[in-house]
Amino acid sequence: MHAVVFDIDGTLLQSAGEDDDMYKDAVRSVYPDVYIRPALSDYDHVSDTGILSQIFTDNSIHEDSKIVSSIKATFMELLTQHIEGQGPFPEIPGAKEMLARLIRSPDHVVAIATGGWRESAHLKLNTGGFGEFGCPVATSDDAPDRKDIMKIALAQLGQSFSSITYYGDGTWDRDATYALGWNFVPVGPALGGIESYVDLHDV
Repeated sequence: MHAVVFDIDGTLLQSAGEDDDMYKDAVRSVYPDVYIRPALSDYDHVSDTGILSQIFTDNSIHEDSKIVSSIKATFMELLTQHIEGQGPFPEIPGAKEMLARLIRSPDHVVAIATGGWRESAHLKLNTGGFGEFGCPVATSDDAPDRKDIMKIALAQLGQSFSSITYYGDGTWDRDATYALGWNFVPVGPALGGIESYVDLHDV
């Protein structure tokens, strides 16, 4: 049995840029002058929970659960407004068919591991047409560290595997995958990866 695990933003959905912008806007709605590092890769834990914790540290802000909840709520408002106004985020070409094919396969099981928060992950997946697959999903509500999120996603599949493959679009995805000893498939131009799942049969 082979396990295949997918990221969401930039891997299943064309949502990475907008998601990043809305996240920053949500943080700045509470702290307008907050310092945010220039690139996601500048953070130790590239997840919504991990980045926010480091933003608080960088700016000497006490991490308060009510503030975190306020930022998450604002982010969800922005995300919902974006989807209502612009429509669901489009899939990376062929992504839904790729998941459907893997789920139909008797030799594969599929999970999703994202650095996003749970509520936003499910909103993007459901509106983007991926919710129907019922794949286990692990998010930064489960852990701030990408490797831990990935391991939690794998654990939900509940068995041992002859191979584990992760599809991701960021350097943090690649680094976490290699650290875990899994196979890695890069997605998108930043890593020189695949830009379509159409006619892709190797997993």
